[in-house]
Amino acid sequence: MTDDSRRRLAALADALAGEPGVQLPGEGGSRGFGSGALKAGGSIVAMSVDGALVLKLPRARVQALVAAGAGTPFRNGRGAAMREWIALGPDDAADLDLARESLAFVRDA
Repeated sequence: MTDDSRRRLAALADALAGEPGVQLPGEGGSRGFGSGALKAGGSIVAMSVDGALVLKLPRARVQALVAAGAGTPFRNGRGAAMREWIALGPDDAADLDLARESLAFVRDA
């Protein structure tokens, strides 16, 4: 994890901290996968993985963002692309808007 991805995740956590049901990174005491993620209702909204800020969004939205060059498909440990996950590129201008989309998506799931 790079300092930049942690900084970006921390900024999102600060911005969304007041939202109902949002669990901040490190809350909850778990130690496994997703323990340092921003969550809602126990589901991951945003996380920092291998130096990238990763968000959960609808499959079509991920495809559109990838096509627009805003990020790349997030790949699991075996290298398979996860259809509803995007690793955002270095431009952080849209982070908060996309995190709000992710939060809404996770809440509706």
